[in-house]
Amino acid sequence: MDTELNVNRLVDMVDYQQDAVVSKTIVKKGTGTVTLFAFDEGQGLSEHTAPFDAMVQVLDGEVEISISGKPYHLAQGDFIVMPANEPHALKGIRKFKMMLIMIRS
Repeated sequence: MDTELNVNRLVDMVDYQQDAVVSKTIVKKGTGTVTLFAFDEGQGLSEHTAPFDAMVQVLDGEVEISISGKPYHLAQGDFIVMPANEPHALKGIRKFKMMLIMIRS
């Protein structure tokens, strides 16, 4: 095996920045991506759609995720699958970190 493997803590791989959203892609393949995000309090993503299902797992903090107009409150350890082509938005209840897994199939 030529690649060195490392054990990492996802929550420690991305840092909060004041009044900002920070992202870090940790896997990027033609078949899908894994991206970490850190949202400062009050930060979020406006409503949008994606052509593929996406799973969000909250690593730290709290977020409200709206899917097709229905709000879901998630905290550390919770996850939800956002269905393809359904409008969704995210708003930090307090600062939060999440992992987004998108599989393109």
